[in-house]
Amino acid sequence: MKSKTDLRRPQLHRGIGKAGLFSLAFGAMIGVGWVTAMGSWLSNAGPLGAIIAFFLGGLIILVIGICYAEVTAALPLSGGEVAYAYKAFGSSKSFIVGWFLTFGYLSVSAFEAVSINKVLSYLIPSIDLIPIYSVNGSPVYLVHLFISAFFVVLISAINYTGVKNSARFQVGLTILFVLLTFVFVIAGFIMGDFKNLTPLFSGNSTGSITAGIAMVLVTVPFWFVGFDTIPQAAEEADQSIPFKTIGSLILVSIIAAICFYMLLILSTSTAAPWNEILDEKLPTASAFEKATESPFMVKIILITALVGLLTSWNGFFLAGSRVLFALGRGKIISPQFGKSHPTYHTPYKAVLFSGLITFLASLMGQGAMVAFVNVGSLCIVIAFFGVSFSFLSLRKKFPNLNRPFFAPKGRFLGILSICGTLCMLIAMLYPGSPAALAWPLEWVIFSVFSLLGFIFWKVSSKSRNSISKEKRDYLILDNYS
Repeated sequence: MKSKTDLRRPQLHRGIGKAGLFSLAFGAMIGVGWVTAMGSWLSNAGPLGAIIAFFLGGLIILVIGICYAEVTAALPLSGGEVAYAYKAFGSSKSFIVGWFLTFGYLSVSAFEAVSINKVLSYLIPSIDLIPIYSVNGSPVYLVHLFISAFFVVLISAINYTGVKNSARFQVGLTILFVLLTFVFVIAGFIMGDFKNLTPLFSGNSTGSITAGIAMVLVTVPFWFVGFDTIPQAAEEADQSIPFKTIGSLILVSIIAAICFYMLLILSTSTAAPWNEILDEKLPTASAFEKATESPFMVKIILITALVGLLTSWNGFFLAGSRVLFALGRGKIISPQFGKSHPTYHTPYKAVLFSGLITFLASLMGQGAMVAFVNVGSLCIVIAFFGVSFSFLSLRKKFPNLNRPFFAPKGRFLGILSICGTLCMLIAMLYPGSPAALAWPLEWVIFSVFSLLGFIFWKVSSKSRNSISKEKRDYLILDNYS
């Protein structure tokens, strides 16, 4: 039997700088929710209520992020959560975390592939051409499918040809997004009126201010999903970046996203009387149009939303392909997913698979957008739950593991993280919750995917049994085993 030193461990190119890592996480978190969901945030809680909800929700995510920062700095490996769960609990738990995480990321990727048509159709209504079928009551247009296919190929090609290309793409778009956001946020404060903020709270949907804040709070974790893209790409970080810095960037990106959402809510509510824009198709755009009396401002906001969509898409796409790569490299699933391109040193087969799944899912059109987001969010929170347990287990089993970023009050934070993610899971599974999966479409998608995971696990048994634990330790953990 060959020793682990005789194995060839597929390697990925190291080329993501600090700006790239930050942009990867921040860009994935900002997305387009601030355009599409602003109306529900304000209707349920009012401007101050929504800000409070995002602040409290952000603190919960920050606690989870601290746990991530420690394990990411200690185990800076591709696939992040796959490695943490494997070292803490072994192959089966690693597969569960990795499988749900992959589907979560690819669900968001599919959401972006559909959302891009929705944003573009606001800018260019003429693209709503040739309806060929409908899903959940929403027509699917042939032109939309071509647009989705084009952007899927673009995102796949960027990630196929090198991580530096993906990082440059992400940094450039994030800078553009920040600049465009700065323009209309400042315009809202200058040309709006702080009197528009009243009333500060709302209970329109619930009859209670506290219940209204809670309704926004249970959805907040979804808007912060994306900070966990840094752990997926940690192995590809530039060698000059200290591991402690990689962990710190997770927290910096979360804090930046908290500030971003709170600022957007405040600026939108200042730009126009918030209770007058609730019924608008795009409340955020309508508020700034009223403040500036310029339809051109709507176009700027939609272009900003398009940029945010692409940063989110690229971040989740990269992350999903890395989780597949980590599972394949460790032969937990087919080793084909764990192959590295001989020239570009990218997980090219995982990238191609991710592109294919993204496009196939996008064929369901806008009628499945909410379903993919909700199911994807549940899958990612399940992974968060697993990482919280991995964090505590690694502290107990490997107290001497080198931890460049050491989380203070580790055991307390770990328990707090478990409680926070458990509350999220309950909110997503409890039938009466506004964040709960809807029957039947969302439960069917989740059930089918869970069944596919079981089949995948069984089919991959031959691959898993083909190597010893010592070899798998090396393939997944490298020198951290």
